[in-house]
Amino acid sequence: MIDYRKATAVPVWTLATGDVRVPDVVGGGPLTAERLGELRGVLAVLADEPIATLEVHPLPEEFDRSRGLPLDAVSPLAQHLSQLVTQTARNSSAAATATAAGENLYRIVIPAKVAAQVGQGMVRQMASKAVAGGVRSPLVGPMGRVVAHATYIPVGKAAAAGAAGATAGVAAVGGAALTVAAPLVLMAVAVGVSAHADQQRQQAIEHITELLERLHEEKLDDEHSALDGCRGAIEKATAILLDQGKLGVSLGLDSAVYAIDTALGKAGRRLTRWQNALDALPDGEAVEIGTLTKSFPGIDDQGGEFRAHLELASLALALKRRVVVLQAVEHAQNNPGNVFESFTRELKRDQQGLDELESGIAAVLLRLSALELARPNGLRPVFTPGDVDRLMRAAHRINRLGENVTVNSRATDVTIEVVRNRDGSVVVFPALTA
Repeated sequence: MIDYRKATAVPVWTLATGDVRVPDVVGGGPLTAERLGELRGVLAVLADEPIATLEVHPLPEEFDRSRGLPLDAVSPLAQHLSQLVTQTARNSSAAATATAAGENLYRIVIPAKVAAQVGQGMVRQMASKAVAGGVRSPLVGPMGRVVAHATYIPVGKAAAAGAAGATAGVAAVGGAALTVAAPLVLMAVAVGVSAHADQQRQQAIEHITELLERLHEEKLDDEHSALDGCRGAIEKATAILLDQGKLGVSLGLDSAVYAIDTALGKAGRRLTRWQNALDALPDGEAVEIGTLTKSFPGIDDQGGEFRAHLELASLALALKRRVVVLQAVEHAQNNPGNVFESFTRELKRDQQGLDELESGIAAVLLRLSALELARPNGLRPVFTPGDVDRLMRAAHRINRLGENVTVNSRATDVTIEVVRNRDGSVVVFPALTA
């Protein structure tokens, strides 16, 4: 996470993914953070091709690199970034000064318009554990306060290398210049989104392991093992594709995709049963906990079967999202003439079904969290304090199902942070909403 208090002048590039012409809205003078945000919006509206911004910040003294995906110096992303930095430094004193140390934190902001193209469900805000209702953001300092007060200096003309057959150079934009860097933007989005999906996978694995240890349910444990077994093939495929290699059957990716699709099919059938069960409940009436647990086993328990089904669905979705990114990258690399168009088209096509499943599960959780629990019908006219406590705990747990649920979230700018080491290798961190 960037601490802007240590940065007074921050160079910023405008990166286009094609040869575009827009009015001169960049200019040559320094920008504030607010002005830069406005500039991104203007460029997104006026340009025919996606335009991102790239900032370079000093690397914080303490920075947790374990959250990111490391890429070697010979990987396409590392090479494109190195070439951009080297060529720009020859013509820009601000860029030369900022990158002189050889180790920096680069921040790529993809506009909301592009984020919508690569799928709204792919990257979402992460809930803050420090502040109720808050979200994590790279615009806050260590104490949680907003500290974005840097001055941004537009970088002058520079050309990124156009490896992989992609175009590169400078697009005319009046008095300023957009660096055409489709491969750099493509690979940054691919790695950032892949890292984000893997972070979701890790969280789901932690929850599932704890739940299944309590349940001792062999069938669910087998389903979990089949999904977890896909990780090796996906990680190998990720490493090969992001190094511009070719995928082969020896990786086992086909069998991994089959296991993931099987799990998604089970999740879809469970979702249908949940929706039908909710539709069968009387409108506006309180529901007995016994009636609810028939369709949602263990919903009143912290580690019930229903919650295990939710986590398995979350794991399958996270794995599938990572596979979708791999397929999109492979397709884009096989069609180097239109790198970014192929990438976004493949992502959008495969993403729709995942978004529908995730939205359906989110809607079920919201409906469940809004239910009112009724006192159980029985022969006893009074209930013990223990009965009351159990009912209150169940109501509390069910009401909390709606926490952190996002339905039909609007597209926002997406931020991808990249650490570049002195040897040219990079570490790409999970993409976040800006």
